[in-house]
Amino acid sequence: MLYTFKNRLPTQDEALPGRPESPFPVPETHTVLDTALLGPYPEGFEVADFGLGCFWGAERRFWQTPGVWTTLVGYQGGSTTHPTYEEVCSGMTGHTEAVRVVFDPARITYEELLRVFWEAHDPTQGFRQGNDVGTQYRSAIYTHSPEQAETAERSRAAYQRVLNDSGYGEITTELAPAGPRPFYPAEGYHQQYLDKNPAGYCGLGGTGLSCPVGVARA
Repeated sequence: MLYTFKNRLPTQDEALPGRPESPFPVPETHTVLDTALLGPYPEGFEVADFGLGCFWGAERRFWQTPGVWTTLVGYQGGSTTHPTYEEVCSGMTGHTEAVRVVFDPARITYEELLRVFWEAHDPTQGFRQGNDVGTQYRSAIYTHSPEQAETAERSRAAYQRVLNDSGYGEITTELAPAGPRPFYPAEGYHQQYLDKNPAGYCGLGGTGLSCPVGVARA
């Protein structure tokens, strides 16, 4: 049985080695939006990557957001190449469960997606989200441009002030460039899980506090 890391990330030496390519196929089409999961994506559209606990409910929150073209779930932020779900859940890959969001910036801004992200979970919980405990449930934002990074930092600071005013602690969200932290698509049965299983588990739950929009452009 794999040793499970729950309270810290494994070092590079401790992490599972992984494999050179994915051990499973990924569906081509989104079951709700009828769009391509892995591309090609329409010209001018942008990509955003978020981790906010169990990716089943997180993905549904984003595919229900107007302006989002497609979503897919996967593993990001770790050391193991092309991990499996069981490996990620062991805590020995260093990944968090993530949602990739492809969106039309003419219909929704990255800042507005950040508001969905902040309000959909509690970003102060460290290596857990509600009853889901482990490093794979940590909050994370992986950015695809300097502009995204700056917007995310400003948004985080604005939401921290809201949280402080309501007695919450410090935001523990990991904020890092997506480039060095590849996104590995999850197994097919995880993609649009709550569309395939409407009564399935959804651990998503926010603080009930609204994130201000507009400060990132101020």
